[in-house]
Amino acid sequence: MNNKKFYILFLSVFLMSFSIFSQTKRELENQRKRYKSEIVKLNRFIFNEKKKEKNALEDLRDIKQKIDVRNQLISTINLEAKFLSREIKTNETKLKKLKKNISDLKADYSEMIYRSYKSKSQQSRTMFLLSSQNFYQAYKRLGYMKQYTSFRKKQGAEIVLQTNLIKKIKDSLVYQKQVKDTLILSEKNQKEEIETDKKKQENLIIKIKSKENKYKKDLQNKIKAEKRVANKIDKIIRDEIARANRLAKSKLNIKPKTSKKNEFILSPEAKALAAKFVLNKGLLPWPVKEGLVIRRFGKQPHPTFPGITINGTGLHIVTSNGSNAEAIYNGEVLNILLGSGGTRNVLIRHGNYITSYNNLENSFVEKGDKIVTGQKIGKIFTDKISKKTKLIFVLFKNTTRLNPASWMLKR
Repeated sequence: MNNKKFYILFLSVFLMSFSIFSQTKRELENQRKRYKSEIVKLNRFIFNEKKKEKNALEDLRDIKQKIDVRNQLISTINLEAKFLSREIKTNETKLKKLKKNISDLKADYSEMIYRSYKSKSQQSRTMFLLSSQNFYQAYKRLGYMKQYTSFRKKQGAEIVLQTNLIKKIKDSLVYQKQVKDTLILSEKNQKEEIETDKKKQENLIIKIKSKENKYKKDLQNKIKAEKRVANKIDKIIRDEIARANRLAKSKLNIKPKTSKKNEFILSPEAKALAAKFVLNKGLLPWPVKEGLVIRRFGKQPHPTFPGITINGTGLHIVTSNGSNAEAIYNGEVLNILLGSGGTRNVLIRHGNYITSYNNLENSFVEKGDKIVTGQKIGKIFTDKISKKTKLIFVLFKNTTRLNPASWMLKR
């Protein structure tokens, strides 16, 4: 009976620990797959095409991003390998205990069979019962024989169960060791790739340092140009809010001073749409089928020049040539802006939220059009020099910029 309790307890602990291991393993595996997918996208969207004219600063940023992703991948592989080492060690300890336990069980079972054989050779079951002094004693002897037979069967079944468990743990150990070997090989390959990228990085740094003042000046001019564009978009949005509010006041019969400056006056329908938009925070689709973020939202230090800060008004997402931008939610086209070089920026209103799809080659929609989730907005522009197909995606609540990444599904 004690052996049975031990087996049940051991099996419960094994299954519980296996469940915890599996959960953590899945998280690490998913993380590793994400980083590998990101490297594939970097190679496809950025490094696959030969550029007509090279920009050392941009190339350095791209290589740095690839090195950073590879380092993150290596860290994840290391964690996964360490985790597997602990899991292998735990399973080896369990295997040792199970082998000891099954050895004891088999010894007990052998002894039981031997005693049973001796008992049968000395006297038959019938004689054992007939030699009873009274009916009560005969009844007890019969019960004892049944219990003994039942216990033998249980012991045999327990041996089979524990033998199967030992086989499962052995198979698991073989698989875990194979996975660990594969991870170690993958880590080695990633380190070799990093060394190749670092050599390119060093050459680019030498090139940039030789013309540091020129690159700094170009960068600062680019930052100023981006700021001018952002200010222009801000003004257009303020104007659109004012225009929309004038119409709302006349339709809804609202007094002139009851609305806040630079905030949409919402009709019941617009309020409902905005509420649904908020409910979908973290679940909204991305504006491209597949892509890679090369600049995050918010202020961040420049990767090459200390002291220079760049500001991400939204997300800069690179994707494959010929890709279209898609609406992330139902709404209405608020405006279509014409940028430098003929690119377009489509603004879509979702109640008091606005999504901006900037750097489009053309637009498939017009101002005032009703839009549905996933609808194609326009073809994303591909730069003829850098060969990058990049969408600048911005999210506003009234005139306040928000981080789009926290509103969309995690990739």
